[in-house]
Amino acid sequence: MAKISFGGVEETVVTRQEFPLEKAREVLKDEVIAVIGYGVQGPAQSLNMRDNGFDVIIGQAAAHGDYWDKALADGWEPGKTLFSIEEAAQKGTILQYLVSDAAQKLLWPQVKQRLNAGDALYFSHGFSIVYCDQTGVVPPEDIDVILVAPKGSGTSVRRNFLDGSGINSSFAVHQDATGRAEERCLAVGIAVGSGYLFPTTFEHEVWSDLTGERGVLMGALAGVMEAQYNCLREHGHSPSEAFNETVEELTQSLIRLVGENGMDWMYANCSTTAQRGALDWRHRFRKAVEPLFEELYQSVKNGTETAVVLEANSAPDYAERLRAELDEIKNSEMWRAGAAVRGLRPENWGAEKG
Repeated sequence: MAKISFGGVEETVVTRQEFPLEKAREVLKDEVIAVIGYGVQGPAQSLNMRDNGFDVIIGQAAAHGDYWDKALADGWEPGKTLFSIEEAAQKGTILQYLVSDAAQKLLWPQVKQRLNAGDALYFSHGFSIVYCDQTGVVPPEDIDVILVAPKGSGTSVRRNFLDGSGINSSFAVHQDATGRAEERCLAVGIAVGSGYLFPTTFEHEVWSDLTGERGVLMGALAGVMEAQYNCLREHGHSPSEAFNETVEELTQSLIRLVGENGMDWMYANCSTTAQRGALDWRHRFRKAVEPLFEELYQSVKNGTETAVVLEANSAPDYAERLRAELDEIKNSEMWRAGAAVRGLRPENWGAEKG
């Protein structure tokens, strides 16, 4: 394992140099990896493993449903590599439990009774295990319980695999019944296309993940964008100008520079006016949101956010209410301006007519 240091704090990471694909194939040569759920992470992880030469099958409910049809389109064959959830769970020795958090709670009785001693139960999120008092997901003691959590959407997991870069993932062992849990965990982590893996716990993974999603990665990002856009519009700026200064320059220019070289490099390579203003105002923004992030973290840690998710996602009309919330964003002036601005990018010229 490689050692990396961050300002005096040393961490251990696993790269494809220390744990090459050939080693992963050797570790998993006798395993059947059953991917349960073909929704968000399932397609990317299963296709990456299939391309890497591992024995993979899919378990998906509702034959002829949208996810089943997607699996068919991706080349999975009914009765050979595509099965019902129950049949795939019975056949697999490593079960990748990749249905939604709410579905994990609902399907757990069917999955649990098909686990055999020595199997491994794999998660990409610590949710069901950490909040087992709400989900009821308590694994038998005679199986391994492991986690590999890619730090990106399923789309990014697949895209990064195809371009050869891989994606960062965290890994954890919750239960080691066989003495091989960590080895199996790392092997599957490499198999699904991780560029490198860093250790965590199930608790830290879910606490950081739920905080990040509600915070900088999605919730805070959307909220801050809306606030700046609305401010500019209220002061007479056009929708195009407000959107470009709020979203387009961030996504098409600045964030790419940050990803490639870091925030300090981006600051050093922008105008002195932008540089000075950004350096000064970042402290005020940080101080303004620190109390909100602390409130968010405690809401995640004490299970409040979990209860909200399980209740909402289990409601019979959730899909309808979700669509209404997403349509509200889509139909807002800011994101209608965004659609128009995206259409002006050279790569989209001629893509839409009429």
